[in-house]
Amino acid sequence: MLTHLVTPLLMCIGMGLAYLGAFAHPAPHHLPVAVVGSSRSAQLLAQSINDKAGGDLEVRTVAHRSTAVDQLKHQDIFGAYVPKGDGSGKGRGDAGDGNGQARVIGNAGATGNAGAARDTGATGGARAAGAGNAAAPELLVATAASDTSASVVQKIFTPLAAQQGAPLKVTDVAPTADDDPTGQGIFFLLVAISIGSYASVAVIGGAGAVLPIRLRAALAVGTSFVVSLIGAAFAGPVFHLVDHGLWGLWGMAWLYSAGILLIGTGLHTFLKRWTTLGVMALFVMLNFTSSGGIFRPEMQNGFFAALHSFWNGAGFVEGVRSHVYFDGYGLSGHLWTLALWLVVGVLMVGVAALAERRRRSAEAEAAANAAAVAAAAVAASVPEPAPKPVRGPVDDGVEEELEEAVGV
Repeated sequence: MLTHLVTPLLMCIGMGLAYLGAFAHPAPHHLPVAVVGSSRSAQLLAQSINDKAGGDLEVRTVAHRSTAVDQLKHQDIFGAYVPKGDGSGKGRGDAGDGNGQARVIGNAGATGNAGAARDTGATGGARAAGAGNAAAPELLVATAASDTSASVVQKIFTPLAAQQGAPLKVTDVAPTADDDPTGQGIFFLLVAISIGSYASVAVIGGAGAVLPIRLRAALAVGTSFVVSLIGAAFAGPVFHLVDHGLWGLWGMAWLYSAGILLIGTGLHTFLKRWTTLGVMALFVMLNFTSSGGIFRPEMQNGFFAALHSFWNGAGFVEGVRSHVYFDGYGLSGHLWTLALWLVVGVLMVGVAALAERRRRSAEAEAAANAAAVAAAAVAASVPEPAPKPVRGPVDDGVEEELEEAVGV
């Protein structure tokens, strides 16, 4: 019994190391942001922020606000600060640059060290650049890329706005769906699809172990289809996590789920009762933590940031974001990630089929050898029948005499 407790204890250790290692101390690591403006003061401000950040930020300057919006929508940056009276004019009065999807979040609270304005070289020049409070400092963010990154960027730039004597206007150029204000619903959808997938592996591998592996693989593909439909229902009509692009989301969910189920089905041939621990390590411990659903890789340490570049959970989360919120920019790369994991699943099933074939051949040969040994043992234990005596002419004569004697 004690040996069976090893698995849950290992799960406890693995989950603790993975989740706390990934989420316990989030901090920016070379988080790319921008300062909008071509003036000398904008360049000095960017350089000052870079120097003070000590590697936490990568601050660049862009000449126009519209350029900053494009870079946000391509996820090249995760925040763009437009100093008071700067922005180089283009598109300043139009929050969405004509696409009608931007959302003005409001004015952030103004806190910070007032003396830092002189250090950064920020200027307080007021130049009319649009309607209303367009001359106020403005921060452009894209919450659809990451709500947590947008919050971090806002905390960084709010004190700078206070130094310019005005509250910070925050404009979201890529807002999420109304029923998913933080954009983290996609992550929890990933959790649901993942659990439905790897839990089905235990059933197919255990109860279906007597079936040929081709039938188990077919069951895995069919189960992934059902799981993806459930995921699409959650994302669409049930919780309205997305307001368009539902069919594309369903297709990515099927690719993602099929990859997990096929890999797990193949692994069961080799891991047996350890399969559950194996798939949890792959598709929970390492997968959820590197998906970018809560914190993007720029907010995590190097290990999980590296996993984000090729792990299947990141492929699903970033693929859905790209498809739904960023006009498909970068979508092909995320689809390739999901497709490659599916190919790994197909190869794993193929390797398992070869291993099971060899195992059956070895078992059949062993059974034949055992039968031959048993037959030889039986033959050796049965005594040979005694030979009949050979009758000669003398014996015949003696027998005749005996018969005559009996007759008398």
